[in-house]
Amino acid sequence: MLRVLAVDDEKPALEELLFLLRADSRVRSAEGATDATEALRRINRALDAGPDGEDAIDVVFLDIHMAGLTGLDVARLLAGFARPPLIVFVTAHEGFAVQAFDLKAVDYVLKPVRRERLAEAVRRVSDLTGKAAAAAPVPATPVAVDSAPDQIPVELGGVTRFIPIDDIAYVEAHGDYARLYTDEGSHLVRIPLSTLEERWAARGFVRIHRRHLVALGRIDELRLDAGATTVRVGGAELAVSRRHAREVRDLLMRHARR
Repeated sequence: MLRVLAVDDEKPALEELLFLLRADSRVRSAEGATDATEALRRINRALDAGPDGEDAIDVVFLDIHMAGLTGLDVARLLAGFARPPLIVFVTAHEGFAVQAFDLKAVDYVLKPVRRERLAEAVRRVSDLTGKAAAAAPVPATPVAVDSAPDQIPVELGGVTRFIPIDDIAYVEAHGDYARLYTDEGSHLVRIPLSTLEERWAARGFVRIHRRHLVALGRIDELRLDAGATTVRVGGAELAVSRRHAREVRDLLMRHARR
């Protein structure tokens, strides 16, 4: 069963979160901290004690906006430890989801916290730690899959959803943002195209233009017309810059031979 530390500098919110956590049959203990300094002190003590120690912590449910160090600051500090506890962010702010999952958060729960949504976060942690209770789990509302590297979080109507990267056909630059195009529609995320190019190169995404990143396997057609190169991706026709044309042709040829 899980040993939990909840961190929130708003006492009513912390008490409500602890109440919900303690009511879950998969939670063995749930303690609270009202600021990042206190939380880090407890986590350090837990790490010194080891995973089987009396003060051990399996997961930290962490608010983002707090006086002093923020929840993101705490997560960055914990990333430097060899075996840090898992992290679930619990926040009223939607705009930090990408940063949260870059920091390997297990989940991102929006306030006001619903019992069913919190139960889903506990399930995710239980699955990762192998500490699910033998008792029947608390019913949970199914949501998108876990925050694995093959997903990217997007905001839709105030709800964080997870889009499989394999569903993305191409990406278009919008300044410091990028628009992801799938067969069902598009989603704007606050990540520069250059960052996605670096992260997704191993997943078969190739830069074809300063504005576009394309999944190589989603290219239906390559066209050469009067010196101009384009590719067709579903219903979209995208220009390939001269700088990238040779690389794109070579990659497509190698991909076709597989």
